[in-house]
Amino acid sequence: MAEAFDHGGGVRSVRVPIPDNPLGHTLVYVVDTDRGPVLVDTGWDDPAAWDALTAGLTACGTSVGEVAGVVVTHHHPDHHGLSGQVREVSGAWVAMHAADAAIVRRARETRPGRWYAYMAAKLTAAGAPEEHVAPLRAARGRRTLPGLSPALPDREIVPGELLDLPGRRLRAIWTPGHTPGHVCLHLEEEHPAHLPGRGRLFSGDHLLPEITPHIGLYEDPDDATVTDPLGDYLDSLERVGRLAPAEVLPAHQHVFADASGRVRELLAHHEERLTGLLALLREPLTPWQLAERMEWNRPWSQIPYGSRTIAVSEAEAHLRRLVKLGRAEPVTGSEPVAYVAA
Repeated sequence: MAEAFDHGGGVRSVRVPIPDNPLGHTLVYVVDTDRGPVLVDTGWDDPAAWDALTAGLTACGTSVGEVAGVVVTHHHPDHHGLSGQVREVSGAWVAMHAADAAIVRRARETRPGRWYAYMAAKLTAAGAPEEHVAPLRAARGRRTLPGLSPALPDREIVPGELLDLPGRRLRAIWTPGHTPGHVCLHLEEEHPAHLPGRGRLFSGDHLLPEITPHIGLYEDPDDATVTDPLGDYLDSLERVGRLAPAEVLPAHQHVFADASGRVRELLAHHEERLTGLLALLREPLTPWQLAERMEWNRPWSQIPYGSRTIAVSEAEAHLRRLVKLGRAEPVTGSEPVAYVAA
């Protein structure tokens, strides 16, 4: 049975499954416009996901062939994966923020061996043990790398501007952090149930009701710029909190109200986590050692290989924030670089 829900005011959602992922599904939103339905995200590029999306659109009273456009909140495959297939069937345009479009372009153009070598070097510099890095060294000769042929968007989402959705007022809000080009979308229309607040917010992965999005490093093999993704995320959270929407329509879990309250919870969570990391950094630790000691949803020994790489990236993002704030510093002469509380 197709899982579709009517949120009122010409907005529906379809639950599109994510294969082998504890998140379970992506909520793809279907927004009615004067030129036909526009999707906010599309879901994972997988046959079961495609079947769920097409069945869900049918349950919404439309079809893939009628889709006029796709607005992508960010480039991750559980959001952008099916965009190309939707465009092939319908001729729809696909829009994305320039920063994430650049990542899509780079992913398509970079040789797999370059990615493996880059990730091996990054993990080695973070203090990863050889048994974790070895599979990446062994994979350098592969000619293909899964997930690196995402669809190129053909429209750019410009922060602060209304998107070209005839009959609707959907404004792009740039919210970097989870990715450098993540956007939330503010539907500047009265809530259909007249809830207090300013319209509705399609929040992608930026603002979720019960979980915190992954904040890791922005990876680019050809750019050595020292970014601050966690700082970007915290600034973006405050910007969204000031919008005070009546309701938030996230890409995972469920719709919720009180965006400002959720923003306060997330800001407090990250401040608490940074304070906890400073306690760990009473002794010098590499990013890998810090990740081993951080609190995750399961013991480190039970975290699978790929998730450990993601965890180290998150540890590094927190370290960068602490260094930028002057609360931690690298240990001179350490190799790999260790950090200690300042």
